Amino acid sequence: MSPNPPISNVSAARSFEVTSRSVLAIALPMTLAFMTTPLIGLTDTAIVGQSGEAAPLGGLAIGAIIFDFVFVSCNFLRAATTGLVAQSAGRGDVGEEQTIFWRALILALGIGIIFVLLAQWITGAGLAFMEPSADVRAAAETYTAIRFLSAPAALANYTILGFVLGRGEARLGLGLQVVINGANIALSLYLGVVLGWGIAGVAWGTVAAECIGAVCGFAIIVGRFSRQSRQGWLSLFDRKALVALMALNRDIMIRSLSLLTAFALFTRTGAQFGPVTLAANAVLLNFFMIAGFYLDGLATASEQIVGRSIGALHRPAFDKAIRLTVMWGFALSGIAAAFFLLAGPALIDIVTTAPEVREAARIYLPWAALTGLAGVLAFQMDGVFIGATWSRDMRNMMVLSLIAFVAMVWFVVPMAGNHGLWAAFNLFLGLRGISLYLLIPRRALATFRQ
Repeated sequence: MSPNPPISNVSAARSFEVTSRSVLAIALPMTLAFMTTPLIGLTDTAIVGQSGEAAPLGGLAIGAIIFDFVFVSCNFLRAATTGLVAQSAGRGDVGEEQTIFWRALILALGIGIIFVLLAQWITGAGLAFMEPSADVRAAAETYTAIRFLSAPAALANYTILGFVLGRGEARLGLGLQVVINGANIALSLYLGVVLGWGIAGVAWGTVAAECIGAVCGFAIIVGRFSRQSRQGWLSLFDRKALVALMALNRDIMIRSLSLLTAFALFTRTGAQFGPVTLAANAVLLNFFMIAGFYLDGLATASEQIVGRSIGALHRPAFDKAIRLTVMWGFALSGIAAAFFLLAGPALIDIVTTAPEVREAARIYLPWAALTGLAGVLAFQMDGVFIGATWSRDMRNMMVLSLIAFVAMVWFVVPMAGNHGLWAAFNLFLGLRGISLYLLIPRRALATFRQ
């Protein structure tokens, strides 16, 4: 089992009630926050597209892929902070909450500085892998050279959001995301269009927005810290706590990289069926991404409430948090699946005008419509295991699910084609969730026995 901070028996008295209202109070604001993020990509694409040239758009796309890979792999800064802070909140240990924040923030800034120093090499490796044309490469290098300067602030924002969510302050989390994304869009429009900086303006707009968000979040959080609860700077370097934090971060990073690998393999395999099937799959994946907004919101609720219940040693809250988040997940995914099956053809026509892509997407639409249902347990169990800091189990089940996905792609896809690929993807999602769900009784018994 992954290392958990010691739980005091006194905290067992810190009971609290979990209701659908308390779940949705976290899930809804975070769903809205997650929905604002794609607006940045759309705005950046529209700004760079004003040049009328293909190379800047290609450079933006490649730069975005590089940053997605680098920053998604660092999502452990947000997730680990959420789980640890939620458990401290459940114990009522305000001093430990503050220490966790400072410890995670120092780590985030350190990693961010390393990224700035290694920016040229990271960009070079990404471009070598994708092999773009000379003009696209030049545009990507311009974008990444500037964008990497945002790394310390961007990773600090991960920590800030993790702390806020760990305390169950989803509305504040939404507010900070709106500030960051809103500033990003406004500044990118001003610098990229009004001043005519193009792709460089988009990159500088992102850098400035991340810095604005980090300063605002830091000021709000630190401004509320209690001096009486301060544990002292030496506590930041407690060896046992640092080892536990690094193990937790390592496991979540492996989980994130495994997930990225699965998506990359899905795309690569689809590309082997030709450009039409590749385009159709890309269109249909948007349906899964839409489901991901509300499932991520519910998973965030799981993280906070489960972590708090473990900190408080309150098993009823733990059980009810799982029951309610899973119930809402299946309910919303069932509605979404029915909607996509009925309205999917019309939505496909809106996304693409290519007749052959439309036809192919309609063929595989039922598979895409089911991804939300297949992914309910995967999302919710990730939230449960992050909140409980049972990271080793989450890592192991992700790796096993990835192996099963690779095996399906290897053996089934040659016989069933793109249908087999979508079946493998749904199996990957379902296996992740079911395998973790089956581990809960044993892990919960050991944890709440303390």
